[in-house]
Amino acid sequence: MPTEDSPRLTAKHWQDCTDVYDFLDQIRLRPGMWVPGGSLLHLQSLLTGYRAALGVHGIEEPFAFWPEDDFNRWLQEQRGISGPLTWAAEIERNTPAGSTPVEEFFRLLDAYRSESAQNPEPGAVSTRFPGIEYMNNTFVTLFWRRRLLTEAELRLEERGFRVVHLAAGDWASEQDMHRDVAAALQFPDYYGHNLDALNDCLGDVTCYGPYDDSPEGTGLVLSITDYDRFTAACPRAAQIVLDIVADQARHVAVLQRRFFCLLHSNDPDIRFEPVGAMPVMWNSDEWLDAKRR
Repeated sequence: MPTEDSPRLTAKHWQDCTDVYDFLDQIRLRPGMWVPGGSLLHLQSLLTGYRAALGVHGIEEPFAFWPEDDFNRWLQEQRGISGPLTWAAEIERNTPAGSTPVEEFFRLLDAYRSESAQNPEPGAVSTRFPGIEYMNNTFVTLFWRRRLLTEAELRLEERGFRVVHLAAGDWASEQDMHRDVAAALQFPDYYGHNLDALNDCLGDVTCYGPYDDSPEGTGLVLSITDYDRFTAACPRAAQIVLDIVADQARHVAVLQRRFFCLLHSNDPDIRFEPVGAMPVMWNSDEWLDAKRR
């Protein structure tokens, strides 16, 4: 329940949330959708799932909502209690008259965050994995509204990413695409201007850094506008380019480098085949059929 002093909250997709508090603000906006029956035990389960997802994706982010963690300890100190109850059970058991458990949770959450901001732990920093919202489910994210694409680019640049802009509306042929990509990423003179060469040189850039030695920062982002026009002109090449991008992005993610693509389309119904798919493969010692006989 926002107060007059709190910033105005706006609804957005959960994948666009930047941290657990941003996620909780979305729940605050629409508690009936997220917390059926107003049960804080259900909210606690949601947060447990959120924390598990951080672990699965290798993301280090401050998280205060385990039963033994900061929010629970703070609540017990505030109420002068101790015991095995989790914060969810404690708040549900002792919700003041005229309030609900969900309202009481957000009131306490605001107080906890305010006090934590005034008394930060020494050396406490957020190590949120920048750009994860564009790597969770795919390495190629589509945009229809140019405004949203521009906002995404600005957010990523503010977080240290190097954003390379490409205008696919100018690509009437595959060679036009190779020309612009080679220039934007400073590919070497021996670049072959074919899809195999694109795969090789893009792999070099993403794995080892740009050919022009410009700072990469947090990671590299390709932002391509009007891709629907290139898709109409060269449908096969357009699909393969995205497959190359996704495959290289997955490859460098293993090396703990960050690379992905933001793709603008004027066609809101545009569709592509899956990209970056990986086969199930035999291990190197049993690769040959003869080795398994």
